[in-house]
Amino acid sequence: MQIGAKIKALRIKKGLTQEELGERTDLTKGYISQLERDLNSPSIETLFSILEVLGTKPKDFFDDSLEDQQVVYNEDDQTIHFDDEKKYRLQWLIPTSNEKEMEPVIITLEEGGEYKQFEPSVAETFIYVLEGRIRVVLGNQEYIAIKGNSVYYEASHNHQIYNANDGVTRVLLVATESYL
Repeated sequence: MQIGAKIKALRIKKGLTQEELGERTDLTKGYISQLERDLNSPSIETLFSILEVLGTKPKDFFDDSLEDQQVVYNEDDQTIHFDDEKKYRLQWLIPTSNEKEMEPVIITLEEGGEYKQFEPSVAETFIYVLEGRIRVVLGNQEYIAIKGNSVYYEASHNHQIYNANDGVTRVLLVATESYL
C-alpha cells in the first residue's frame, strides 16, 4: 500500500496545499512532501491526525476495495430521460454522476428542441458538439457552435442550450456540481 499517494490524493481532493495540511496537523510542509513521496513513514498518531484533517476514517483509508471504481460503463449502466415537450433526450453516461463532481451526459435535441434554463450557479460547463448545431445563451450573450466545436463557460449567468439546426443535434456536456 502506498500511504503517501493516498494521502496526497485525499489532500488534493480536499483542496489543501501541503503547507495548509502541515499547519492543520502541526507538521512541516517538507514533512508532508516527504510523506506523500513515501520517503518517510508517519507514526500512528500522526497518520490519524492527518486523516482527521482530511475527513476520512482509518478504516476507509486502509480499505483497498475498488467497488465504486468502475472504469467502463456500458449502456445498461446509463440512465436515459426524455422530455417530449422541450424535445430533448438526456443520457447520463455514469450512473452515479449526481454523486460525483462532474456529470457527463449526452443531450440529443430534436429540431426546435431546447434544454432547460438554469439559474446562475458556481458550476462550470464544457460542451462538445457531436452532431448538428447549438445556440448557447449566457445571460444576454448568444453563441453558436457547430459539429466539432467546444464550448466552455462558468455558469455565473442564466444559461440555456437550444438546437440551432434543421435536424437533430447531439452534444456531450460535462458539468460540475448538480447542474442537471
